[in-house]
Parts: sequence; C-alpha cells; structure tokens
Amino acid sequence: VQLQASGGGLVQAGGSLRLSCSASGRTFSNYGMGWFRQAPGKEREFVVGITQSGLGTNYADSVKGRFTISRDNAKNAVYLQMNGLKVEGTGVYYCNADRSLGGGEWADYWGQGTQVTVSS
Repeated sequence: VQLQASGGGLVQAGGSLRLSCSASGRTFSNYGMGWFRQAPGKEREFVVGITQSGLGTNYADSVKGRFTISRDNAKNAVYLQMNGLKVEGTGVYYCNADRSLGGGEWADYWGQGTQVTVSS
C-alpha cells in the first residue's frame, strides 16, 4: 500500500493542524492505521493508532485529550486533528499502515512524512 501524508506546517504553540494520509494500492479497510512522529535527533515514536473499522483507537499519553484520529474507509484516508500543539510536538509525522498476515508476520507500510513545526 502506498501512503501519502500531508497537512504539516508551521504553527504557534497552542495552535492546531490537521494531517491527512491518503492510501492506495490495497484494500484500505484491511489495515490498521497509525501516526508516528520523529523529533530531530530522536527515534520515531508512536502517537496514535486506529483499528480497521475505526471503532478502536489508542493514543500516546502525551497527546491524549488534544489529538484525535479518524478514518474514512470510503475515501481511503486517515486524519489526525492536532489541537493544543506544544513545542515538543515538532517533528516529522509519518503515516503507517499495518496488517497481520498470521503466524506472527505483519505487513507494514510507511508514508514519506510531513513536517510539523511548533514555535513558542
């Protein structure tokens, strides 16, 4: 599956951004989706995930109450609404798709990332 993330930009602390990730190439609804971010000089970290149906979500503690993930399986898209952005939220945000293949094997795909910069 090919993933294309967009919506990043420069925002002041306390502001909002909405990221989008468009998918193509496979049956989108078969994949759990997620957002990860990588700050400068740091490892990539999990931000939020959503199940194939969209009924289940899981947020990193650092973004609970401020970020909201959603998906539209008819549009092959997943979204991340980010409110109350903090300076430490600066980084490249990556869209991820994964699917269990059984036997402990996973199909795992990444988009190219979109830069989010939060200024103080």
